[in-house]
Amino acid sequence: MSIPSTIAIDGPVASGKSTVGACLARRLGYRYVDTGTMYRALALVAVRLGIDLEDEGELERLARETSIDVTADSKVLVNGRDVSAGLTRREVEAAVSLVARAAGVRQVLVAQQRQMAQGGSVVMVGRDIGTTVMPDAELKVYLGASPQERARRRYSEVVKRGEAAQLPDILADLERRDRIDSERLISPLQPAADAVVIDTNGLTIEQVIAQIMGIMGEGP
Repeated sequence: MSIPSTIAIDGPVASGKSTVGACLARRLGYRYVDTGTMYRALALVAVRLGIDLEDEGELERLARETSIDVTADSKVLVNGRDVSAGLTRREVEAAVSLVARAAGVRQVLVAQQRQMAQGGSVVMVGRDIGTTVMPDAELKVYLGASPQERARRRYSEVVKRGEAAQLPDILADLERRDRIDSERLISPLQPAADAVVIDTNGLTIEQVIAQIMGIMGEGP
């Protein structure tokens, strides 16, 4: 196949999609959009304002009143202010799946994400890119890995940031988020019917990218 202009990469938390997507976009010279950072940004604002995360009406109102933008260098701006450094905070990790399951929130952010994808030459990653945001993407990839492997990866990331963490706690939170993401009524986490599914257990980032490049007929 020729190099696709629109590439959708989906998968659960810590499946490697963000790192793979960013590396792939750099290699192709494409725009990279991690939609998860948009939900994290809104979760960060909701937590700071003390909004009830079960109140979907309030979350939708917040989404409609908040300007969220992802820059070309992957900085996340909320009302023009760079909030990238706060997106990995523990309270944001705990809140983001609750915020993302709100139908009104998804409606607002999906519309923004589709606008970002216009014109092509984009690699977009998230939970529902191939199924909802870009259902006509020329290439759809779904990255998976076992909960244990994904928890180990997330644990390593947290430790590298100098934060305290316990692997069993990370695994439990990851499994909780998987349930929320997979069981939500709107755009549940699942591979698109025409997605290429790649099991990333035991694979390096370069090996995953090589597989995707191979699908495109470009080799490693």
